[in-house]
Amino acid sequence: MTYQTLQLEIAHGAATVTLNRPDVRNAFNETVIAELNNVFLELGQDEQVRAIVLAANGPAFCAGADLNWMKKMANYTPEQNLEDAQQLAEMLYQIYSCAKPVIAKVQGDCYAGGMGLVAACDIAVTVDSANFCLSEVKLGLIPATISPYVIKAMGPNAARRYFITAERFSAQEAHRIGFVHESVPAENLDQTVAQIVNAIVNNGPNAVIAAKWLVEDVTGAEIEEDLLTYTAECIADIRSSPEGKEGVASFLEKRKPNWLLHLN
Repeated sequence: MTYQTLQLEIAHGAATVTLNRPDVRNAFNETVIAELNNVFLELGQDEQVRAIVLAANGPAFCAGADLNWMKKMANYTPEQNLEDAQQLAEMLYQIYSCAKPVIAKVQGDCYAGGMGLVAACDIAVTVDSANFCLSEVKLGLIPATISPYVIKAMGPNAARRYFITAERFSAQEAHRIGFVHESVPAENLDQTVAQIVNAIVNNGPNAVIAAKWLVEDVTGAEIEEDLLTYTAECIADIRSSPEGKEGVASFLEKRKPNWLLHLN
């Protein structure tokens, strides 16, 4: 499929989705939102894809909303504003709920809605020179649609501060508060992301998906009988699955598991 605002590359079990509007700092509009929604829907269903990298071209990762799009929204009716916001919310959820692990590769500044894109990913790596900002209140707005993902990523205390101050903060601070997993020099970004992707694609694909959702299901749950039963059922089910049996057998027989045979 041809995209107006994105580039897509698939190789060796990994897909790279690249925001490709460097002239506007990869700001998003309705076309970007629709294309991101579609590409993550398709990649989530592609059995050849084991991991997805969300990257960007140019000096900035994403500056948030496109100015021309914002000008158009200024004349929207309340109903049109709601429909527009729902499309953004659905796109973010498509990334968050994708059946494949998603790694954000942040090569430059990331503002406003761009932080929602990063937070919706499973893993985030940034260059140490990037700046971050939740700038919405500067415009009399709030980071509403991105808030579930940003708060989950950085925690409520940090989110409260940066939501209400709109302060710009560094990659080091983003790493300290847990918004990103790693902050690395620019020359190490490609290698760091490649190592993470390589680790994922070498693992059992069904186990990776199950492990992703295990975190979601167990986080915040009370440790009591229902949770103990649920986790026991999870491991029992995957042990008896074809992939689980193959994984154990390949380990005992000191050979590669069959899910590594068809990566191209």
